[in-house]
Amino acid sequence: MKQAFYKRIVLKISGEALQGRKPHGIDHSVLVSISRQIKEIRDLKVDVAIVLGGGNIFRGQENTGSRGLDMDRAVADYMGMLATVINGLALQDVLEKMNLPTRVMTAIDMERIAEPYIKRRALRHLEKGRIVIFVAGTGNPYFTTDTAAALRAIEINADVIIKATRVDGVYSADPLKVKGAKKFSRLKYIEVLKRNLKVMDATAISLCMDNKLPIIVFNLNKQGNIRRVVLGDKIGTTVS
Repeated sequence: MKQAFYKRIVLKISGEALQGRKPHGIDHSVLVSISRQIKEIRDLKVDVAIVLGGGNIFRGQENTGSRGLDMDRAVADYMGMLATVINGLALQDVLEKMNLPTRVMTAIDMERIAEPYIKRRALRHLEKGRIVIFVAGTGNPYFTTDTAAALRAIEINADVIIKATRVDGVYSADPLKVKGAKKFSRLKYIEVLKRNLKVMDATAISLCMDNKLPIIVFNLNKQGNIRRVVLGDKIGTTVS
């Protein structure tokens, strides 16, 4: 059996990825596909933590000001955090049906449905071979789930953040909209910030840069790609 190149990862999955071809909500077939890929890397003895977005249910920034529901930004962000909890519980259900012990840990206390996030407890779960799903972002408005992924990855001493997207890496423009957009195989953190490339938000990139935490952006829709990233195959775009 091949040896994993990365021993502890944070997998960042957007809420939009979970909706599949649906206009909103959760596509069960996508959850099953993601769970099967996670099982493949757990079989390699990799510690797996996951950070989920909530945009398939509610996107805070699109409902502030004159946009959407004209909400106060903090209120909208808290609603977005609650959406990530729904996604986390849905993914946990599918993972545990595959006999993968999973814990949902939330930055906002709601003890009846998820454990409060405590760093030492999260580390203990990972050491025992459990998958940990971090939900509710950082627990604070004005911070994205990208920032939550960077923060949690640093706290649990992850080797890498692997960010799942609908395309096979980082491009100079959206390749689904701009014909001839250039793909990058490697980027430096500072290049991402200077070019304003949509890898993760600036706060998340800065956190990763300060702590020398690499980010790999790859296509989630191609079966087996998570395993390939963990084995060290050269796919997607590496930011370091």
